[in-house]
Amino acid sequence: MNSDKLPEVEASLHYIQDHIFDPLSLEEIAHEVGYSPYHFTRIFKAHMGIPLFYYVSSLRLQKAKDLLLHTELTIRDIALEVGYQSLGTFTTRFTQKVGISPAAFRQTAEEAVKALETIKRLGEKRPGNGSSSNQCSIFGTIEAQIPNEGIVLIGLFPKPIPEGIPLYGTLVRLPDRFCISGVRPGVYYLMATSVSWGMQAESILLNQKTLRTRNRQPLEICPDKEIAPLKVKLHLPQLDDPPILVSLPFLMNRFLRQNNQK
Repeated sequence: MNSDKLPEVEASLHYIQDHIFDPLSLEEIAHEVGYSPYHFTRIFKAHMGIPLFYYVSSLRLQKAKDLLLHTELTIRDIALEVGYQSLGTFTTRFTQKVGISPAAFRQTAEEAVKALETIKRLGEKRPGNGSSSNQCSIFGTIEAQIPNEGIVLIGLFPKPIPEGIPLYGTLVRLPDRFCISGVRPGVYYLMATSVSWGMQAESILLNQKTLRTRNRQPLEICPDKEIAPLKVKLHLPQLDDPPILVSLPFLMNRFLRQNNQK
């Protein structure tokens, strides 16, 4: 969470969200907040950690998820609604960012609740929580801004936005320790979100109200450099949080498959 609020960026975020189904140009958005296009792209990326139209594209895919769940529009019509002229391009981009196809996403409501219930029944079997620090590439503690009982999905991503399948990750209960082991040398962004016990399928699938956090600064894993323990704190959704595109049921089922193999 960025505590340094910029009124012009917040105003642009409101404008983008209010006009997300309209064609949007850099000039239009910059003019709305009183900046030149060049200067605005710089301050937007510096504040958000991602380029302006990367954010716009992500928000449109989030709107597509909403339309898939709440309307009977065809996938082709939804693609057009969120600005894609090609069904194939929309399907490919959606699958890359969410982890499953639009058609599969539309059918995952029952699967979401079932996966959460299965994880809850695991009880104290919490792979990843109890590992010693010398087995971990990245480890630390995780807590929440407000009381919350459930699970936290923690992932390492190649970009500062929670989309696609994390390169590495784990699932723990809240609050608790976490450990992500076997991470190869490289540069990663840590992001996490929570799912509360009893959360309804829609909230799990759209994850607009789930607690979350994201590191704007990358973590660099080097063979000869030890990472200090991290203190991760989940916060309530903020206006400048990009949408969580990755499918949480997909990640939960992935965790369950890995757990069954141990």
